[in-house]
Amino acid sequence: MNAGMDFETKILVKQQAAELLRDELNRPSWHGDQIVLSGVTDCYQPVERRLLLTRRLLEVLLEARQATGVITKNALVLRDLDLLKNLAAWNLLHVHVSITSLDAGLTRKLEPRTSIPGARLAAMEALSEAGIPVGVMIAPVIPGLNDQEVPAILEAAREAGARAANYQLVRLPLSVLPVFTSWLAANFPESQTRIESLIRQTRDGQLSDSQFGRRHRGQGTYAAQIQQVFAVFRRKYGLDFPLPSVDCTQFRPPRNSKGQMRFF
Repeated sequence: MNAGMDFETKILVKQQAAELLRDELNRPSWHGDQIVLSGVTDCYQPVERRLLLTRRLLEVLLEARQATGVITKNALVLRDLDLLKNLAAWNLLHVHVSITSLDAGLTRKLEPRTSIPGARLAAMEALSEAGIPVGVMIAPVIPGLNDQEVPAILEAAREAGARAANYQLVRLPLSVLPVFTSWLAANFPESQTRIESLIRQTRDGQLSDSQFGRRHRGQGTYAAQIQQVFAVFRRKYGLDFPLPSVDCTQFRPPRNSKGQMRFF
């Protein structure tokens, strides 16, 4: 599949994800290091309302006292507040809510079928009030499009109960690049040249950089300006400390997919 309409219209589903997780957690080599749900595909995308795969995964993780992290753009995370509260009560959970813009119109263009900014902030507030450590992830930061919103997003996130913040510069690997440039041409034709030029200024003249670490922040003067603005306002709003460490020592193998427990 390509990164264009195939990505928009076709979903591959692991129907037995929870059972597979049970068996993986039962491997003798597994000792309970933190597992993070999402990062590439949102674990609370719309189909989750019907499939409940993420909820079933959380049930397994809770049973195993498995240290967990969640990253999402969707307020659907609140559906599983009962499980998330229990994980947090055992000091086993971090949740990061991704906010790309406070402009609902831009969000609809950039991230269709995700929750509007106000709903994400409300979800963040509800999670925080439930005692769950919450951070904000500003991603992707697109030079010339939403980078100027970084201070306002950090302020809004802090008011909603966020305790930490991070960001990632836009990445355009492989087949994602032509999809992104086509999207710019369709939605921001008057700004496309400037946006692409600014991205190149953060990627040593290129639109993409595969170097691990460097690809998350970029390089050059413009990238340094974004990083400096983020650092200043993260500090101003008290978001420059990491979330409390999760406890990876409580792990205990859950029942496997056949309902059996491990003896040792």
